[in-house]
Amino acid sequence: MSELKNRASGVLMHISSLPGTCGIGTLGKYAYSFIDKLCIAGQSYWQLLPICPTGYGDSPYQSFSTSAGNPYFIDFEELVKAGFLDYSDYELVNWGNDEQKVDYGILYINRKIVFEKVYKKFFAHKPADYDSFCIENEAWLDDYALFMAIKDAHGGVAMSGWEDEIRFRKEGALAAFSSAHEKEISYYKMLQYLFFTQWNRVKSYANDHGIKIIGDLPIYVSSDSVDVWAAPKNFMLDDNLNPVEVAGCPPDCFAATGQLWGNPVYNWNYLKETGYEWWKNRLDRSFKMYDIIRIDHFRGFESFYCIPAQDKTAEHGVWREGPGMDFFEKTGIVSKPVIAEDLGFLTDGVRNLLKATGFPGMNVLQFAFDTRDENDYLPEHYIENSVVYTGTHDNDTILGWTKSAPQNDVGNALAYFSIEAPEKLPVSMMEAGLRSKSNTCILTMQDLIGKDGSGRMNTPSTQSGNWQWRATEREIDSVNWKWLRTVTESAKRLS
Repeated sequence: MSELKNRASGVLMHISSLPGTCGIGTLGKYAYSFIDKLCIAGQSYWQLLPICPTGYGDSPYQSFSTSAGNPYFIDFEELVKAGFLDYSDYELVNWGNDEQKVDYGILYINRKIVFEKVYKKFFAHKPADYDSFCIENEAWLDDYALFMAIKDAHGGVAMSGWEDEIRFRKEGALAAFSSAHEKEISYYKMLQYLFFTQWNRVKSYANDHGIKIIGDLPIYVSSDSVDVWAAPKNFMLDDNLNPVEVAGCPPDCFAATGQLWGNPVYNWNYLKETGYEWWKNRLDRSFKMYDIIRIDHFRGFESFYCIPAQDKTAEHGVWREGPGMDFFEKTGIVSKPVIAEDLGFLTDGVRNLLKATGFPGMNVLQFAFDTRDENDYLPEHYIENSVVYTGTHDNDTILGWTKSAPQNDVGNALAYFSIEAPEKLPVSMMEAGLRSKSNTCILTMQDLIGKDGSGRMNTPSTQSGNWQWRATEREIDSVNWKWLRTVTESAKRLS
């Protein structure tokens, strides 16, 4: 297995950030064009954020389902080719006023209007493989479609606001609802068929052109998700199915009150008793969707931070023991291509667990120059079995960082690279990452474009303005792809 073992590189660019005329990036022509650009530049990987439906705060890390695909990524032009849509059905629809930002409010309303038109044509000429798709995916698809139909029937309110008979999955109540809402349930199954049909084509195109897809697997799920509703025993919930404790991070020099994520924590004792069956199924589906997966918040498998559900900050949480190596051995993923997100506060226990799994951990170049914290993120400290990032989705762009970071940190970086102009840092950092000892190097599309802070994807602990950034076609075309190929070849990472 060569994934992550040989010297190679790639680019982090979420589907939502691709260009296009319908408000958000999709699995259409710009996805194929981006793959072509990666090939030109000699890259090996396209890394994505989670591609599941976005939920609270429009975050891909707070999804209604860990198994479903995001319907926003369904490409309308592809539906026209398939005969399920006419150009006139969407060309004049308002998709927002800024081609460089996703307007999720407009998408929520207007995409549904278009998809309702698709529905009529889809079931009038149902694809021959639709029924087999539903059967093959019934283990997650039936509950997901039912969950979403119930949410719609309740005006989109969270699961905690549903009547007890539905919330507690009383058989008679679910049967009655399903009978009365067959169209709404089949609507959500249709969307998943369309998503995965387009997704599988894009992934096959990437693989055929030597590009492997790195997917992102959030460790936690949303409390308002089909995952919790369909299998509540997997989580630490009270008798009303509300979280007893929620996940987050303790206070540190970056966040005085810590980070309160709000996700329910796992009932690891119960999961271990079941042989981690829920996790096995989730991982199996993930490896069918992606070539490589990045496991977010890896340290949570060694020990995880729990905060009383009623708290408003993360200051009064406690650490609890995670499943450790038993989880990785029983789920059988120690032999799979996995990137472990091992950032943040680490202990010897976390380091030992990472070593035992054999997974490569992460290095983030921006962290190397932080004067508030001692770290080993300078390139000379990297080992081969690691992945270097110039920044992640939670970081500012390199150019933005030169303005938003403490100037002492920026000064450290300028001195390290022996340059005086901050605007030269993006190229210096990207070259340093590519030339480092890490087997894998991932650059961000924003840094290749040369975006300032306006290209930042997410600012942790903020509730709005995130996950919106999009590149224009002009910006992607303006990237010096030949330079990237040259420096990639010089660093002996050429695909």
